[in-house]
Parts: sequence; structure tokens; C-alpha cells
Amino acid sequence: MKGPLVQIVGAGPGSPDLLTLRALRAIEQAEVLVWTDSLVNPAIAALASPSCERIRTSTLTLEEVLEVVVQRAQAGQRVVRLHDGDPCLYGALAEQVCRLADAQLEVEVVPGLSAYQATAAALGCELTIPGLVQTIVLSRAGGRTGVPERESLQHLAALGASLCLYLSARHVEDVEAELLLHYDPETPVAIGYRVSWPDQWLTIVPLHQMASTSREQQLIRTTLYVVSPALRPPAAARSKLYSASHKHLFRGGVGTSQ
Repeated sequence: MKGPLVQIVGAGPGSPDLLTLRALRAIEQAEVLVWTDSLVNPAIAALASPSCERIRTSTLTLEEVLEVVVQRAQAGQRVVRLHDGDPCLYGALAEQVCRLADAQLEVEVVPGLSAYQATAAALGCELTIPGLVQTIVLSRAGGRTGVPERESLQHLAALGASLCLYLSARHVEDVEAELLLHYDPETPVAIGYRVSWPDQWLTIVPLHQMASTSREQQLIRTTLYVVSPALRPPAAARSKLYSASHKHLFRGGVGTSQ
């Protein structure tokens, strides 16, 4: 495909120093920055050149955003569409790529660190603990847009995995009630608001306090829930991969020849 390059760039969870190097280079080289100002830290948009045209999208529909992107790119300008988090996750990426392809524009997607990763890192927690939980599920409450029935919370919660819920704070009472059917009430839940921003708020509560804590903090947006027994693993939990008795291609186990 030929034509001007449009980069759809993940800004990460909020802090500028959590940008990838590729994302930083794209922002610095942008001639037009079309950015989600309602969700992306202004300090990240400020990394663009002073000569860069900055277009805020909080009041625009997706169609209006794409009209701007196509117009500027077809005029030969280097356009960066800047998303919060990772554009591959709840970023309306498919619609944007299809529309830009129809306009014969080349697209590069630059991934970003997601909020669930930043949350786990901030807590110093691993979400996959040997013998306890080995699966991470990224999902959301149904809300106005709904989710496929096979992906309902009822089905996902039955796995007992590390469950990371985006876009769910407005429906937290319903979420808690559903989760309590499948998880122990004392299962730890990390509640993260604007993780990695200067005003970050992050705590761990038992599942049965998930809704009440959210309402006390008046959380309705930019909130992530991580429901997982891995947040309080047993002291005996240990990776077998790094055990002295475990041998693999690069290391012999105890009692084996080197």
C-alpha cells in the first residue's frame, strides 16, 4: 500500500516515562497530533514539536476524527493518532484501520503499555502464580454496548483467573454481585484510578467491598479492576522454571551433568 503514513500510537497508561521508544519517536516527529485529550496525559501531547498541529478529539465523533486524519495525511503531513493505553484494546482500532485503508493510506500501529500491566507493576504483583492462577482475562462489563453472551461475566468469572475489568466502574454493583457467585468474597481486588498519573489512586480490597469502595471514592471512569487470588499468593508459591531441580535447554537440573 502506498501513500502518506498514519501512525496509531498507544500513549500507555498515563505517565510519559511509560511510553515506548517507538511511540516517543512517533510523537516527536509528528506534524499533526490527533489526540484523545479526555484520556491522554497532556504532558505526553506536549512532547510533540512546537510546530506540530495538535487536534483534540474529546468533542469529536470517530467519523469526524477520521475525516481530519485522512485530510491531513492526504495533504502529505505525518499524522499521529494518539490513544490512551494500547490502541489494540478498546481503541476502535478496526474501524480506523479500515477507513484509512479505504483512503489508500498506509497505517502503522504502535503498541502501548496497558493499565493492567501498570497496575500490577505499581503493586509489585505477578498475575500468574504457579499452582494458583495461570490465566489473565481482559474484559469489561456489558454496559450500554454489551458483550457477546459467551463472554459474559458469568462465564469469565467461572474460570477463577486473574480478571482485569476495564470500563466497568459505572456498573460496579452489578459486577460485584456477579463475581461473588464465582469468587470467594475475600478474593483481593485491586482498584486503580488513573494509574501512573500524578493523582493515581490505587488500593486492594476484598471482593465484597469492591462496589462500596468505588462509590466512596466516586469512581466512574478511568478505573481498572483486577480481581485475582494472585494479589495475595501463598508463601509457598514458586516458579518451577527457576527451580534448581528443573532442567531445560540452557541449564541442567540438580544432579545433571553440565
